Amino acid sequence: MSKHQPEVWKEKLLEALERNLGIVTPTCKEVGISRDRFYTYYNEDDRFKKAVDDIQNIQLDFVENQLFRKIKEGSEKSILFYMRFRGKKRGYNDSVDITTGGQNINDIKVIFVNGNEGDRSIGKTSENK
Repeated sequence: MSKHQPEVWKEKLLEALERNLGIVTPTCKEVGISRDRFYTYYNEDDRFKKAVDDIQNIQLDFVENQLFRKIKEGSEKSILFYMRFRGKKRGYNDSVDITTGGQNINDIKVIFVNGNEGDRSIGKTSENK
């Protein structure tokens, strides 16, 4: 194929992208085109960009389907993964939200439990320096 046939390259890339479930690197290797050229087409051609985005949405649907299959099978890791990201409003998360009622926090103390003695100040605001 000639460098002067970008539409042919784009069609080949879209076909290969579907076969590779939306993953760019193996798609470019299969077609024999650089990732830079792929992203040039992606950033400069709205039709190509939309087609790539559609394929990558299909990829996301495929992966979500696999996750739900594992959840149906009772995979504890899959269930916890899902709840960690989609069940935050129900308390399934790894972070704690602390509010101060609008007041400044002047210093933070961390108390170590289970074998680490004492507490340490780990930070001061600029007002206290």
